[in-house]
Amino acid sequence: MQLDMADDELKSVLNRLRRAQGQIAGVVRMIEEGRDCEDVVTQLAAASRALDRAGFSIIATGLEQCLTQEGQSPADRDRMRARLEKLFLSLA
Repeated sequence: MQLDMADDELKSVLNRLRRAQGQIAGVVRMIEEGRDCEDVVTQLAAASRALDRAGFSIIATGLEQCLTQEGQSPADRDRMRARLEKLFLSLA
């Protein structure tokens, strides 16, 4: 299944991923500098949330596309649903 996102959805996902990328770079820097454990974990949690939200947005878009495709057989829809469920659970 190819991901086809609207421009605003794509921009939102990319912003979340860039934010997570910056936060992860910050975590690495904090560890290298020997920063406080609580600060490191707080920053790491923020990066994790940004990644989760980007992933959920991508899966939601895939689910929406899957459900709106015409001409799919019930078996095809069931297979796609199972694939999307597996992806969703991989983020949980």
